[in-house]
Order: sequence, then C-alpha cells, then structure tokens
Amino acid sequence: MIAFDNVAYSYGGGELLSEISLRLAPGSFHFLTGPSGAGKSTFLKLCYAELLPTAGRVTLFDREVRSLTRDDIALSRRRIGVVHQDCQFLDHLPLAANVSLPLTVAGRSSEAQDLTDLLGWVGLGQLASALPPQLSGGERQRAALARAIIMGPDVILADEPTGNLDWEMSLRLLTLLVELNRMGKTVLIATHDLNLIRQAKSQIAARVLRISKRRIQLAGADL
Repeated sequence: MIAFDNVAYSYGGGELLSEISLRLAPGSFHFLTGPSGAGKSTFLKLCYAELLPTAGRVTLFDREVRSLTRDDIALSRRRIGVVHQDCQFLDHLPLAANVSLPLTVAGRSSEAQDLTDLLGWVGLGQLASALPPQLSGGERQRAALARAIIMGPDVILADEPTGNLDWEMSLRLLTLLVELNRMGKTVLIATHDLNLIRQAKSQIAARVLRISKRRIQLAGADL
C-alpha cells in the first residue's frame, strides 16, 4: 500500500532521514518511535505525499509519488486518513459538520445515519451539535479520528494522537484504532508512549519501528 525504497529526505541543508526501505502491508499495524526531532512527522508526511523524498522512491497504492499529478495525489489521500497531534477544527461549525467536512470538500453527500453511527462509534453521539471549543482534549482527538476515517480510507496515520491525553483517554483512542485494524485497515501511529505500545502489543501483532541515526529500524522484543 505504501512502500519506501532507499528513501532519504533532507531539510535545511542536512539529511533528516536516509536509506529507508520498508512496506506498510494491507492490514498491518505499526508504531513509529524515536526522539523528538528524529523525523517521525516527516516520515508520516512522506507517507501521504505532503513531502516528496529527496532521494529514493515512495510508492502509494502501486504508483510512484513523483509520477502523480496534483489530482492523483488528492485521490490517493482519500484512501489515507490522517490524525494530527494538533487537530484543527472550524470553531464556528458544529462537530457533525467538522467531521463530515472531507465529504463536503470531495463533493460527496453524507447519509445522516452513517454520520450518526460514526459519531456514536467514537463516543460523541451526544455532541453532534457542540462547537469545537466546547470539547475536551479527548473528545477533540476522537472527533479528529472520526473525520480521518469518514471517507473510508485504507490507511490511518496518527501523529502522537495521545500526546495530550491522560492514560484512560489514551486507551479509549487506542481501542478505536485497534478496532479499525481488525476491520482490515492499515494503521501507523507515531508515539513516544511505550506503555501505549505495550498495551497494543498485548492485543494485536503490532510491529515497532524506531528512527535512530536517520534510519528506521525494527525494534526488538524488549517493547
């Protein structure tokens, strides 16, 4: 689905990532770890063609990203749901409208029942008419997840989705991501939280990738 072949990315005159070769297979679950500034967010941006590699090849759904037109990239991104650490919403729109915004932008109508079911699944069914400033941090993150998957993507990428949440809310969000994986979705989570990784590995076959010295390595069983 997403493949890297000897990929490098340079930023500000220096190489941030180098010699990365890996494949995110359909239905796989990955964690991405590494110190702050190691390039976790950059790696995720390469995964959905927000950034292009400075060397090597990134392939999205069997197409090399440099060969894609702007429209091709937009279509590919509909198959990739992204949950950002600092999730942004339009504060003047109710939660339901914010969650369904990707459908609006894509010119697709949403079935009211489908949206209701999705909000119920993330535990926000009673907050459909609430405005974003009224939501807690955990509610915002679950709303961000709902927005990321409303287009029915094949891949979900999450950048430190539990970074600002307490442990109980982190587990609720992890439970939703594990459920998505069991439904056949490919999931990649960038995180510092080793406890979250251990909790996931007790439930599913999650692989742990670690960025070290500009390269990505498969972490050992110590996690």
